[in-house]
Amino acid sequence: MRLNKAVAASGFCARRKADELIFAGRVAVDGKSETNPARRVSAGAVISVDGKPLCRKQKFAYLLLHKPVRTVCTLSDPQGRPTVMDCLPESLRGMGLFPVGRLDYFSEGVLLLTNDGELANLLTHPRHHVDKVYEVLVRGPVTDHQLEVMRGGMRLSDGTPLLPVEARRIEEKAGRDTLLRLTLRQGVNRQIRRMCADLGLTILRLRRVAQGGLRLGALRAGETRFLAPEEVQALRSGAGLTEAP
Repeated sequence: MRLNKAVAASGFCARRKADELIFAGRVAVDGKSETNPARRVSAGAVISVDGKPLCRKQKFAYLLLHKPVRTVCTLSDPQGRPTVMDCLPESLRGMGLFPVGRLDYFSEGVLLLTNDGELANLLTHPRHHVDKVYEVLVRGPVTDHQLEVMRGGMRLSDGTPLLPVEARRIEEKAGRDTLLRLTLRQGVNRQIRRMCADLGLTILRLRRVAQGGLRLGALRAGETRFLAPEEVQALRSGAGLTEAP
């Protein structure tokens, strides 16, 4: 197995982070520092990070979190803001879980957390596209023209081209606020906020209600649940992993 894959498979971190650690000389194989992520390692090799051996056999866990607003999708925050890890029960904080993907500080909704580094790496790779469904409450009415611009694949004001977005109204309150359902199929940073800003729409609430086969359902902000076995299998199959975790 490649060294970066072995580090990720231990659940210590995702594959990209493993590459960074290896390039920085923080990973050792049988006591010797290694800077080549592609190095092949045997099943019996002792791999350590910063001098601490990794557990080669990891019990993987997969959680769905309803990320609340005003939390960051990191393990810690230098500014002292609450993180998604603060939402976890104390019993789950020692399992090496980390968030897969991001939701910005003022957004809420579906967020996957796992310690399966190989799966996390595949799910966050640019070539991996799954539908992400958002409910977006905006101030005032939304015109048919604005919806058609989203559906047609708009170009942001900075020149970034976007794929077509499935966009429809769910509810409109007599010229006041409008609730939209937007389905995205790409991973442009802060895409919905940038789209709405370019179209003159003010977002009041942004919630991700589904991602691939994962549904927010009745999960309240800050709550978590373990994924069902069939949800885990669907995620792994969709990422091209055929072996059981």
